Amino acid sequence: ELSATVASKTTDPIQEHNSRPPAVGLYDPSLEKDSCGVGFIANIKGNKSHEIVSDALSILCNLEHRGAVGADPRAGDGAGILVQIPHAFFSRKAKELGFALPAPGEYAIGALFMPRDTAWRNVIKSIIADQIKEEGLTLLGWRDVPTDNSSLGVTVKPTEPACMQVFIGRNGTAKTEDDFEGRLYILRESISQAIYQRRDRGLAAYYPCSMSCRTVIYKGMFLADQLGKYYPDLHEKDFESALALVHQRFSTNTLPTWPRAHPYRMIAHNGEINTLRGNTSWMAARQASVSSELYGKDINRLWPIYYEGQSDTAYFDNVLEFLVQGGYSLPHAVMMMIPEAWAGNPLMDEKRRAFYEYHAALMEPWDGPAAIAFTDGRQIGATLDRNGLRPARYLVTKDDRIVMASEMGVLTIPEDQIITKWR
Repeated sequence: ELSATVASKTTDPIQEHNSRPPAVGLYDPSLEKDSCGVGFIANIKGNKSHEIVSDALSILCNLEHRGAVGADPRAGDGAGILVQIPHAFFSRKAKELGFALPAPGEYAIGALFMPRDTAWRNVIKSIIADQIKEEGLTLLGWRDVPTDNSSLGVTVKPTEPACMQVFIGRNGTAKTEDDFEGRLYILRESISQAIYQRRDRGLAAYYPCSMSCRTVIYKGMFLADQLGKYYPDLHEKDFESALALVHQRFSTNTLPTWPRAHPYRMIAHNGEINTLRGNTSWMAARQASVSSELYGKDINRLWPIYYEGQSDTAYFDNVLEFLVQGGYSLPHAVMMMIPEAWAGNPLMDEKRRAFYEYHAALMEPWDGPAAIAFTDGRQIGATLDRNGLRPARYLVTKDDRIVMASEMGVLTIPEDQIITKWR
């Protein structure tokens, strides 16, 4: 019997490695969710400083206990930071690399996870260059992001991608910054589709963390304290922002990977979306009827706006970005997707109730215990699920800062400097 068993195993087809393993035992990729620590800090007046970035890293480290650790004690589920593009910093770095950046808003940065294999990475770079040209934009240059993996766990290092940034010029194609963001959204989707036509998504080793003229993301499969150690950029004095969104991940029943670390392009999330299957099915059903003047015929280049195998946060982020680039304001889109408990609420004013009642006919709520922080690089906010089942506390200080996090005490702020605080 033993020899027969061995023989049958040797004849089984060998499965090629894929970033999304099949359902086996208690693991089912369709049920992937996570529970984490999320926070942000911003200057209400919009004043940029490096202190905002350093304080955000402190917030993240003080949320480290909300993240998960593998059997390897230096293997985290993921951590990251989203900031406004620090123009002075990148202008200096571009000059060192031999190219010049135009004024803020006239260029974008794509933060990319790329394959370690040089030949395949060069193929991807050529695809990106071709797609940028087809969109009427300009490829300004490339940058290898400096990294230090000395603090990473031994199980994390083999999964480490090559981190690169691509700089894209507006080239007069887009009339406004909003138009430019819309072109970049379509460009990013077109690049991904072109790459995944050449090689399966799970094997391509390519992931665009962000591509924007307003924001840039640094993230990875880290513990909170490893983020700042891995990316020296974050400690440069001219690396400045007026807002910063941070996240420490606890993947409750999800396999951690570099792309699944938060923040995503517009959100960071603590909790679960329990209605995910219904939400995504309804979005797919609307594909034939949805339209937007801002997209025009280009809307057909965006399908599908999400793909199987993502986390619930990634699905949510994909749909939120689709709505915002299609013309909804960021707060409007968030309120559509996560409405308050409006039905039968005698304390809600009629105009507000009418807003939710109207949008209930357009989109089903993305329900579940969740705290979601969101930003488009110009405004930042957060919301709770309708039952308030995930912690999120905020405070406003006399020096025009707002701090929000999954718990209080993430920054040492004297009580007499706090104007207001609540959940």
